[in-house]
Amino acid sequence: MSTLLNLLDVTAGSEDTWRGQGSGPAGKRAYGGQLVAQALAAASRTVDAEKSPTSLHLQFLRGGDAGEPIDYRVERVFDGRTAASRRVDAVQDGRLLATATLSFAEALPGPEHGLRGAAPEDPETLARTGPAGPAPSMPLDELDIRVIDDTSGGEFVRRLWWRATVELPAEPLVHTLVAVYVTDVYLIDPALQVHGHSMRSRSHRSGTTDSSAWFHRGVRADQWNLLECRSPAAGRGRGVVTASLIGRDGVIAATLVQEGLIAAREPALNSGA
Repeated sequence: MSTLLNLLDVTAGSEDTWRGQGSGPAGKRAYGGQLVAQALAAASRTVDAEKSPTSLHLQFLRGGDAGEPIDYRVERVFDGRTAASRRVDAVQDGRLLATATLSFAEALPGPEHGLRGAAPEDPETLARTGPAGPAPSMPLDELDIRVIDDTSGGEFVRRLWWRATVELPAEPLVHTLVAVYVTDVYLIDPALQVHGHSMRSRSHRSGTTDSSAWFHRGVRADQWNLLECRSPAAGRGRGVVTASLIGRDGVIAATLVQEGLIAAREPALNSGA
């Protein structure tokens, strides 16, 4: 089994508790996308297969150790005929790292929209850049990531093309887990890029505080997908980034929103003092 699939394959512990393995240098901060994906994987283990994820909302409380496993405690909040809800706490060595709520539902007939249209570029023509900064916790040899930043329209837009390069099982949930894992990487960075800064430069204290996603359709993680990101607002040392996850067919598969810390490293002087 690939490293990527191993990371997303949580193992059963005590009742409704699941363990996700660590990944990355010991003592370094755990990758947020790994926590989100493993929390979703754990919650999914307690839901009927007919109910697919429809949304997740996760709040990061503390940084975890990348080299250590994390336990995910699942609370079965609601089980209905066509929908279900779960709460998940991510705990490492007795410390609460994150808490999440997740919803699942069977597909129902109804109106649909969300066609993005023709892609702005062919990902095959782009350089294989990798993420927008170092990502030692990610198995980058199993992922093809190509990033292009565009300001031609008068605003900063990041387009992150990605696909898994390892063989994936047909199970739709696995493809969703891979998408959740990959799309978190440097997702808050555009909130700094608007101002000419970046997470990589470490000019500001930065990191994700809240992560949300709404899943509209299935995703194929072994085909090209586009994550198109913008930052509509920032203030009080925090910024928001909105993103659309778009399949190769031009249809929006998911909508993502993140809030993150983008605070100055030195306190601003109080001009009124």
